[in-house]
Amino acid sequence: MSAKREALAHAVVERCGQTYAEQAGIRLRDTPAALYQVLVLAHLLSARIKADVAVAAARALFDAGMRTPARMAEATWQQRVDALGEGHYRRYDERTATQLGDGAQLLLDRYGGDLRRLREGADPGEVADRLREFPGIGPLGAAIFLREVQGVWPRYAPYIDGKALDGAERVGLPRSPKALDRLVRRGELPQLTAGLVRVALDKRLAEDVRSLARG
Repeated sequence: MSAKREALAHAVVERCGQTYAEQAGIRLRDTPAALYQVLVLAHLLSARIKADVAVAAARALFDAGMRTPARMAEATWQQRVDALGEGHYRRYDERTATQLGDGAQLLLDRYGGDLRRLREGADPGEVADRLREFPGIGPLGAAIFLREVQGVWPRYAPYIDGKALDGAERVGLPRSPKALDRLVRRGELPQLTAGLVRVALDKRLAEDVRSLARG
């Protein structure tokens, strides 16, 4: 049974394990700029919009120079709207442009622009609460952020949220973060988690994973 589960987990990583941060072109490290970019991405992904559109919008914002909270706050509202439009993120563009500006200013004022300060003395639940203080970041946005950064914030790993656990169940893997963590090599948990989210959202992709695992 363990070998079968390991094969399934590795198939998830191989078939659809690119993290959303990687897809958005973020070089994820434990640095202020990279962490902020993941926060922006989590904000965009948490809206009721296709993930590929959210990723494209994040890329457009970053290509327009809004890679740090200072640059985001300095940009005009219209510049943020235009960048979101470039990524076809049009349904929520005006509200999101406002939230991104307000959130960047909050990060600068409260944490000096450095999200590493947010985690000081905080357990995962407290970190999630602090993340939700940013405009546009609700429970889903906080979960997306934590599952994406767990590779560089190992204190909060394994972080596997409900959507990823739904994906695990769909392909026959256990609904246990610790059990899932044991099925992949060190450092692969963010990829496994991202893949499980995609599997939860796409029944056909789950079938592809099971087929790949069978060899």
